[in-house]
Amino acid sequence: MQALKHRRWERRWRVLRRFDARRRVVTLCGVDEAGRGPLAGPVVAAAVVLPPRARLQGVDDSKRLSPRMRDQLAARVRTEAAGYAVAVVESRVIDRINIREATFLAMRNCLAALGSVPDLVLVDGFPVPGLMFRQEPVIGGDRRSLVIAAASILAKVHRDEMMDEFHRLYPEYGFDRHRGYTTAEHLAALRRHGPSPIHRRSFAPTRLSAQLAVL
Repeated sequence: MQALKHRRWERRWRVLRRFDARRRVVTLCGVDEAGRGPLAGPVVAAAVVLPPRARLQGVDDSKRLSPRMRDQLAARVRTEAAGYAVAVVESRVIDRINIREATFLAMRNCLAALGSVPDLVLVDGFPVPGLMFRQEPVIGGDRRSLVIAAASILAKVHRDEMMDEFHRLYPEYGFDRHRGYTTAEHLAALRRHGPSPIHRRSFAPTRLSAQLAVL
């Protein structure tokens, strides 16, 4: 069973790596985000540069991995990466500039923190405005590119760790379980307690719960 799993990982790794190799550049960077959709917490972006011969079997879109697997792979990515950086944009900034712009800001910030200039940046989704790097947007990139998948894992793990910390501050919301996403449990907590300091007041369910709390 274990041998079969490793063969699947090997095949998947080769598919993702082949996509990156077709770019034919020396330094390739992947960028992805975590946390666009939740009602609470930050949006987090990660940038990862992998050496050409990095063997990261098991790396895939973070949403397709178990929490334990994500944690293990995040540690390997940090060890084997030629460079990586993570950037956080808090909920109050999201409320001020909107989630789309906040996501782009997080992506620009993590690339600025890399400390090097990659030959090409593969961005999951859409082009990042104002990016001072050569970029290629890749729709569904976290399932197609090894460097984007690696970035998706770092972003997700970092954000989950932050939400665990927020859970310790605000245990009544259950952030350790739903990570701020819209679940029945989360909506019920919002109705009971109103929004916490990390809730996104510009998002409709949070805005409505704040209005009800005033009544």
